[in-house]
Amino acid sequence: MKTYLVTGGAGFIGTNFIRHSLTVRPDWRIVNLDALTYAGNPASLEDLPPDQAERYRFIHGEIFNFSLLDSIFSEEDFSGVIHFAAESHVDRSILGPEAFVKTNVEGTFRMLDAALRFWRNKGNPEQFRFLHISTDEVYGSLGPEGYFTEQTPYDPSSPYSASKAASDHFARAYFRTYGLPTLITNCSNNYGPYQFPEKLIPLMLLNIKEEKSLPVYGDGRNVRDWLYVIDHCDALIRVLEKGKQGETYNIGGGAERQNIEIVHLLCDMLDRRLNRSGKDSSRRLIQFVSDRPGHDRRYAIDSTKIRQQLGWAPGYNFENALEATVDWYLEHMEWVESVRSGNYRKWIELNYLNRS
Repeated sequence: MKTYLVTGGAGFIGTNFIRHSLTVRPDWRIVNLDALTYAGNPASLEDLPPDQAERYRFIHGEIFNFSLLDSIFSEEDFSGVIHFAAESHVDRSILGPEAFVKTNVEGTFRMLDAALRFWRNKGNPEQFRFLHISTDEVYGSLGPEGYFTEQTPYDPSSPYSASKAASDHFARAYFRTYGLPTLITNCSNNYGPYQFPEKLIPLMLLNIKEEKSLPVYGDGRNVRDWLYVIDHCDALIRVLEKGKQGETYNIGGGAERQNIEIVHLLCDMLDRRLNRSGKDSSRRLIQFVSDRPGHDRRYAIDSTKIRQQLGWAPGYNFENALEATVDWYLEHMEWVESVRSGNYRKWIELNYLNRS
Protein backbone atom coordinates (compact mmCIF):
# COMPACT_ATOMS: atom_id res chain seq x y z
CA MET A 1 0.00 0.00 0.00
CA LYS A 2 1.38 3.39 -1.06
CA THR A 3 0.35 6.46 0.92
CA TYR A 4 0.21 9.88 -0.73
CA LEU A 5 -0.33 13.27 0.86
CA VAL A 6 -2.75 15.37 -1.21
CA THR A 7 -2.98 19.06 -0.34
CA GLY A 8 -6.14 20.95 -1.23
CA GLY A 9 -8.01 17.71 -1.84
CA ALA A 10 -11.38 19.21 -0.89
CA GLY A 11 -11.25 21.58 -3.87
CA PHE A 12 -12.41 20.93 -7.42
CA ILE A 13 -9.44 19.15 -9.01
CA GLY A 14 -8.27 17.65 -5.72
CA THR A 15 -11.67 16.07 -5.08
CA ASN A 16 -11.75 14.54 -8.54
CA PHE A 17 -8.16 13.34 -8.18
CA ILE A 18 -8.84 11.59 -4.87
CA ARG A 19 -12.04 9.96 -6.12
CA HIS A 20 -10.40 8.85 -9.36
CA SER A 21 -7.10 7.64 -7.92
CA LEU A 22 -8.78 5.60 -5.15
CA THR A 23 -10.80 3.94 -7.92
CA VAL A 24 -8.02 3.17 -10.41
CA ARG A 25 -5.24 2.56 -7.86
CA PRO A 26 -6.58 0.09 -5.24
CA ASP A 27 -3.11 -0.09 -3.69
CA TRP A 28 -3.14 3.64 -2.87
CA ARG A 29 -4.05 5.30 0.39
CA ILE A 30 -4.72 9.08 0.43
CA VAL A 31 -4.21 11.58 3.26
CA ASN A 32 -5.99 14.82 2.37
CA LEU A 33 -4.79 18.06 4.00
CA ASP A 34 -7.12 21.00 3.35
CA ALA A 35 -7.71 24.35 5.08
CA LEU A 36 -11.39 24.34 4.01
CA THR A 37 -11.44 27.87 2.67
CA TYR A 38 -14.48 29.05 0.69
CA ALA A 39 -13.97 26.57 -2.18
CA GLY A 40 -13.02 23.54 -0.06
CA ASN A 41 -15.91 21.15 0.50
CA PRO A 42 -15.13 17.83 2.22
CA ALA A 43 -18.76 16.78 1.73
CA SER A 44 -17.74 16.09 -1.87
CA LEU A 45 -15.81 13.09 -0.54
CA GLU A 46 -18.27 11.89 2.09
CA ASP A 47 -19.92 9.29 -0.17
CA LEU A 48 -16.81 7.25 -1.00
CA PRO A 49 -17.53 3.50 -1.23
CA PRO A 50 -16.50 1.60 1.94
CA ASP A 51 -13.41 0.01 0.35
CA GLN A 52 -12.19 3.49 -0.67
CA ALA A 53 -13.24 5.27 2.52
CA GLU A 54 -10.98 3.01 4.56
CA ARG A 55 -8.05 4.13 2.39
CA TYR A 56 -8.82 7.81 2.91
CA ARG A 57 -7.91 10.14 5.78
CA PHE A 58 -8.87 13.81 6.08
CA ILE A 59 -6.86 16.37 8.05
CA HIS A 60 -8.11 19.92 8.48
CA GLY A 61 -5.22 22.39 8.45
CA GLU A 62 -3.20 24.99 6.58
CA ILE A 63 -0.20 24.18 4.44
CA PHE A 64 1.85 26.98 6.00
CA ASN A 65 1.37 25.55 9.51
CA PHE A 66 4.94 24.45 10.23
CA SER A 67 4.19 22.31 13.30
CA LEU A 68 1.19 20.61 11.70
CA LEU A 69 3.22 19.60 8.65
CA ASP A 70 5.97 18.13 10.81
CA SER A 71 3.36 16.19 12.77
CA ILE A 72 1.76 14.78 9.61
CA PHE A 73 5.09 13.78 8.09
CA SER A 74 6.09 12.07 11.34
CA GLU A 75 2.84 10.08 11.49
CA GLU A 76 2.82 8.77 7.94
CA ASP A 77 5.25 7.05 5.57
CA PHE A 78 4.49 8.90 2.38
CA SER A 79 5.43 7.75 -1.10
CA GLY A 80 4.86 11.26 -2.34
CA VAL A 81 3.05 14.59 -2.16
CA ILE A 82 0.51 15.81 -4.71
CA HIS A 83 0.31 19.56 -4.10
CA PHE A 84 -2.96 21.07 -5.34
CA ALA A 85 -3.57 23.56 -2.51
CA ALA A 86 -3.79 27.07 -3.94
CA GLU A 87 -5.90 30.16 -4.21
CA SER A 88 -6.92 29.98 -7.86
CA HIS A 89 -9.46 32.59 -8.93
CA VAL A 90 -8.08 35.46 -11.00
CA ASP A 91 -10.82 37.96 -10.09
CA ARG A 92 -10.30 37.29 -6.38
CA SER A 93 -6.55 37.82 -6.80
CA ILE A 94 -7.17 41.24 -8.30
CA LEU A 95 -9.33 42.25 -5.35
CA GLY A 96 -7.14 40.65 -2.65
CA PRO A 97 -3.67 39.55 -3.78
CA GLU A 98 -2.21 39.02 -0.28
CA ALA A 99 -4.06 35.73 0.27
CA PHE A 100 -2.52 34.42 -2.96
CA VAL A 101 1.00 35.24 -1.79
CA LYS A 102 0.31 33.60 1.59
CA THR A 103 -1.10 30.34 0.22
CA ASN A 104 0.55 29.93 -3.15
CA VAL A 105 4.03 31.20 -2.34
CA GLU A 106 4.58 30.77 1.41
CA GLY A 107 2.38 27.67 1.53
CA THR A 108 4.30 25.96 -1.26
CA PHE A 109 7.60 26.87 0.40
CA ARG A 110 6.43 25.33 3.69
CA MET A 111 5.29 22.17 1.91
CA LEU A 112 8.59 21.82 0.06
CA ASP A 113 10.58 22.39 3.22
CA ALA A 114 8.62 19.82 5.24
CA ALA A 115 8.87 17.33 2.39
CA LEU A 116 12.62 17.90 2.16
CA ARG A 117 13.13 17.05 5.83
CA PHE A 118 10.98 13.94 5.45
CA TRP A 119 12.76 12.87 2.26
CA ARG A 120 16.19 13.21 3.80
CA ASN A 121 15.17 10.91 6.67
CA LYS A 122 13.26 8.42 4.53
CA GLY A 123 14.65 4.91 4.30
CA ASN A 124 14.04 4.59 0.53
CA PRO A 125 14.24 8.18 -0.73
CA GLU A 126 14.37 7.12 -4.39
CA GLN A 127 10.70 6.12 -4.13
CA PHE A 128 9.51 9.61 -3.09
CA ARG A 129 8.04 12.27 -5.42
CA PHE A 130 6.76 15.81 -4.88
CA LEU A 131 4.26 16.66 -7.63
CA HIS A 132 3.47 20.37 -7.85
CA ILE A 133 0.33 21.21 -9.84
CA SER A 134 0.41 24.56 -11.61
CA THR A 135 -1.31 26.41 -14.45
CA ASP A 136 -0.70 27.55 -18.02
CA GLU A 137 -1.43 31.10 -16.86
CA VAL A 138 2.18 31.47 -15.68
CA TYR A 139 3.18 31.77 -19.34
CA GLY A 140 1.10 34.90 -19.96
CA SER A 141 -0.87 35.56 -23.12
CA LEU A 142 -0.51 34.10 -26.62
CA GLY A 143 -1.29 35.72 -29.92
CA PRO A 144 -3.45 33.96 -32.51
CA GLU A 145 -0.65 31.51 -33.36
CA GLY A 146 1.63 29.22 -31.38
CA TYR A 147 1.43 27.19 -28.18
CA PHE A 148 2.91 27.13 -24.70
CA THR A 149 5.73 24.61 -24.37
CA GLU A 150 7.77 23.69 -21.32
CA GLN A 151 10.43 26.15 -22.58
CA THR A 152 8.07 29.14 -22.88
CA PRO A 153 9.35 32.00 -20.66
CA TYR A 154 7.15 32.91 -17.71
CA ASP A 155 5.20 36.15 -18.18
CA PRO A 156 2.33 36.19 -15.64
CA SER A 157 -0.34 38.88 -15.96
CA SER A 158 -2.38 38.63 -12.74
CA PRO A 159 -1.51 38.38 -9.04
CA TYR A 160 -2.82 34.80 -9.21
CA SER A 161 -0.55 33.73 -12.06
CA ALA A 162 2.40 35.62 -10.55
CA SER A 163 1.97 33.71 -7.29
CA LYS A 164 1.79 30.40 -9.14
CA ALA A 165 4.90 31.30 -11.15
CA ALA A 166 6.74 31.98 -7.89
CA SER A 167 5.64 28.63 -6.47
CA ASP A 168 6.86 26.85 -9.63
CA HIS A 169 10.25 28.51 -9.23
CA PHE A 170 10.46 27.32 -5.62
CA ALA A 171 9.62 23.74 -6.62
CA ARG A 172 12.27 23.83 -9.35
CA ALA A 173 14.83 25.39 -6.99
CA TYR A 174 14.30 22.69 -4.35
CA PHE A 175 15.21 20.08 -6.96
CA ARG A 176 18.26 21.94 -8.24
CA THR A 177 19.57 23.05 -4.83
CA TYR A 178 18.64 20.17 -2.53
CA GLY A 179 17.89 17.30 -4.89
CA LEU A 180 14.28 16.95 -3.71
CA PRO A 181 12.60 14.90 -6.50
CA THR A 182 10.03 17.45 -7.63
CA LEU A 183 7.84 17.34 -10.71
CA ILE A 184 5.82 20.27 -12.07
CA THR A 185 2.74 20.17 -14.26
CA ASN A 186 1.16 23.17 -15.97
CA CYS A 187 -2.40 22.50 -17.06
CA SER A 188 -5.00 24.29 -19.14
CA ASN A 189 -8.52 25.21 -17.95
CA ASN A 190 -10.25 22.28 -16.23
CA TYR A 191 -13.97 21.52 -16.25
CA GLY A 192 -16.10 18.77 -14.76
CA PRO A 193 -18.00 17.79 -11.57
CA TYR A 194 -17.54 19.48 -8.19
CA GLN A 195 -16.26 22.79 -9.57
CA PHE A 196 -17.07 25.83 -7.43
CA PRO A 197 -19.87 27.78 -9.15
CA GLU A 198 -17.85 30.99 -9.57
CA LYS A 199 -15.93 29.48 -12.51
CA LEU A 200 -17.08 30.03 -16.11
CA ILE A 201 -18.76 26.73 -16.99
CA PRO A 202 -20.72 26.04 -13.79
CA LEU A 203 -21.58 29.74 -13.40
CA MET A 204 -22.99 29.97 -16.90
CA LEU A 205 -24.89 26.70 -16.89
CA LEU A 206 -26.51 27.45 -13.53
CA ASN A 207 -27.42 31.00 -14.60
CA ILE A 208 -28.91 29.59 -17.80
CA LYS A 209 -31.01 27.13 -15.80
CA GLU A 210 -32.32 29.97 -13.61
CA GLU A 211 -32.68 32.43 -16.53
CA LYS A 212 -30.25 34.91 -15.03
CA SER A 213 -27.95 37.16 -17.07
CA LEU A 214 -24.81 35.59 -18.52
CA PRO A 215 -21.96 38.10 -18.00
CA VAL A 216 -19.24 37.73 -20.65
CA TYR A 217 -16.02 39.75 -20.37
CA GLY A 218 -15.08 42.08 -23.22
CA ASP A 219 -15.95 40.77 -26.66
CA GLY A 220 -16.03 37.14 -25.46
CA ARG A 221 -13.29 36.10 -27.87
CA ASN A 222 -10.64 35.23 -25.30
CA VAL A 223 -9.48 31.69 -26.04
CA ARG A 224 -8.83 28.90 -23.55
CA ASP A 225 -7.71 25.29 -24.01
CA TRP A 226 -10.19 23.09 -22.10
CA LEU A 227 -9.20 19.91 -20.25
CA TYR A 228 -11.70 17.48 -18.72
CA VAL A 229 -10.76 17.00 -15.09
CA ILE A 230 -10.61 13.18 -15.29
CA ASP A 231 -8.14 13.41 -18.19
CA HIS A 232 -6.10 15.75 -16.01
CA CYS A 233 -6.18 13.25 -13.12
CA ASP A 234 -4.98 10.45 -15.42
CA ALA A 235 -2.13 12.67 -16.59
CA LEU A 236 -1.11 13.46 -13.01
CA ILE A 237 -0.98 9.78 -12.10
CA ARG A 238 1.16 9.16 -15.19
CA VAL A 239 3.56 11.98 -14.25
CA LEU A 240 3.76 10.82 -10.64
CA GLU A 241 4.54 7.23 -11.61
CA LYS A 242 6.55 7.67 -14.82
CA GLY A 243 7.78 11.25 -14.90
CA LYS A 244 11.45 12.15 -14.65
CA GLN A 245 12.29 14.04 -11.46
CA GLY A 246 13.08 17.70 -11.93
CA GLU A 247 11.04 17.87 -15.14
CA THR A 248 8.02 19.96 -16.13
CA TYR A 249 5.10 18.57 -18.14
CA ASN A 250 2.42 20.64 -19.88
CA ILE A 251 -1.06 19.07 -19.80
CA GLY A 252 -3.66 20.36 -22.27
CA GLY A 253 -6.96 19.07 -23.59
CA GLY A 254 -6.40 20.19 -27.19
CA ALA A 255 -9.84 21.84 -27.14
CA GLU A 256 -9.38 25.55 -27.81
CA ARG A 257 -12.61 27.51 -27.62
CA GLN A 258 -13.51 31.18 -27.36
CA ASN A 259 -15.35 32.06 -24.18
CA ILE A 260 -18.41 33.08 -26.19
CA GLU A 261 -18.37 29.67 -27.92
CA ILE A 262 -18.50 27.98 -24.52
CA VAL A 263 -21.45 30.13 -23.49
CA HIS A 264 -23.27 29.39 -26.76
CA LEU A 265 -22.68 25.64 -26.35
CA LEU A 266 -24.02 25.71 -22.80
CA CYS A 267 -27.07 27.71 -23.89
CA ASP A 268 -27.85 25.18 -26.59
CA MET A 269 -27.27 22.17 -24.32
CA LEU A 270 -29.52 23.58 -21.58
CA ASP A 271 -32.18 24.65 -24.09
CA ARG A 272 -32.48 21.06 -25.33
CA ARG A 273 -32.89 19.81 -21.77
CA LEU A 274 -35.28 22.58 -20.70
CA ASN A 275 -37.32 22.71 -23.94
CA ARG A 276 -36.46 26.31 -24.75
CA SER A 277 -36.35 27.62 -28.31
CA GLY A 278 -37.04 30.65 -30.48
CA LYS A 279 -37.52 33.86 -28.52
CA ASP A 280 -37.04 31.86 -25.30
CA SER A 281 -33.56 30.71 -26.34
CA SER A 282 -31.07 31.12 -23.52
CA ARG A 283 -28.72 33.08 -25.76
CA ARG A 284 -30.96 36.09 -25.08
CA LEU A 285 -29.47 36.14 -21.56
CA ILE A 286 -25.91 36.92 -22.75
CA GLN A 287 -24.66 40.30 -21.52
CA PHE A 288 -21.22 41.64 -22.46
CA VAL A 289 -19.51 43.44 -19.57
CA SER A 290 -16.32 45.46 -19.16
CA ASP A 291 -13.20 43.36 -19.54
CA ARG A 292 -11.22 42.57 -16.42
CA PRO A 293 -7.73 44.09 -15.96
CA GLY A 294 -4.85 42.09 -17.44
CA HIS A 295 -7.18 39.63 -19.18
CA ASP A 296 -4.95 37.30 -21.23
CA ARG A 297 -6.20 36.89 -24.80
CA ARG A 298 -5.32 33.27 -25.52
CA TYR A 299 -3.91 30.20 -23.80
CA ALA A 300 -3.01 27.04 -25.69
CA ILE A 301 -0.93 24.09 -24.50
CA ASP A 302 1.51 21.98 -26.47
CA SER A 303 1.30 18.55 -24.79
CA THR A 304 3.84 16.86 -27.06
CA LYS A 305 6.27 16.10 -24.23
CA ILE A 306 3.85 14.20 -21.99
CA ARG A 307 2.33 12.45 -25.00
CA GLN A 308 5.65 11.26 -26.41
CA GLN A 309 7.59 10.58 -23.21
CA LEU A 310 4.83 9.27 -20.92
CA GLY A 311 2.24 8.00 -23.40
CA TRP A 312 -0.62 10.15 -22.11
CA ALA A 313 -3.37 11.64 -24.27
CA PRO A 314 -6.80 13.01 -23.36
CA GLY A 315 -9.45 10.31 -23.60
CA TYR A 316 -12.60 12.44 -23.58
CA ASN A 317 -14.18 14.33 -26.46
CA PHE A 318 -14.80 17.94 -25.41
CA GLU A 319 -18.46 18.22 -26.41
CA ASN A 320 -19.33 14.81 -24.89
CA ALA A 321 -17.56 15.61 -21.62
CA LEU A 322 -19.23 19.03 -21.50
CA GLU A 323 -22.63 17.36 -21.94
CA ALA A 324 -21.77 14.99 -19.08
CA THR A 325 -20.72 17.96 -16.94
CA VAL A 326 -24.02 19.73 -17.58
CA ASP A 327 -25.93 16.58 -16.63
CA TRP A 328 -23.89 16.16 -13.44
CA TYR A 329 -24.77 19.64 -12.22
CA LEU A 330 -28.44 19.25 -13.07
CA GLU A 331 -28.51 15.94 -11.21
CA HIS A 332 -26.65 17.31 -8.17
CA MET A 333 -28.52 20.54 -7.48
CA GLU A 334 -28.54 19.74 -3.76
CA TRP A 335 -24.72 19.95 -3.80
CA VAL A 336 -24.89 23.14 -5.87
CA GLU A 337 -27.39 24.83 -3.56
CA SER A 338 -25.38 23.86 -0.49
CA VAL A 339 -22.31 25.53 -2.01
CA ARG A 340 -24.06 28.65 -3.27
CA SER A 341 -26.07 29.22 -0.11
CA GLY A 342 -23.12 28.68 2.17
CA ASN A 343 -24.90 25.86 4.02
CA TYR A 344 -21.94 23.61 3.39
CA ARG A 345 -19.91 25.98 5.57
CA LYS A 346 -22.25 25.18 8.47
CA TRP A 347 -21.73 21.50 7.76
CA ILE A 348 -17.95 22.01 7.81
CA GLU A 349 -18.14 23.93 11.08
CA LEU A 350 -20.12 21.14 12.75
CA ASN A 351 -18.00 18.33 11.34
CA TYR A 352 -14.49 19.77 11.25
CA LEU A 353 -13.79 23.28 12.46
CA ASN A 354 -15.13 22.77 15.98
CA ARG A 355 -12.94 19.68 16.32
CA SER A 356 -9.70 21.33 15.26
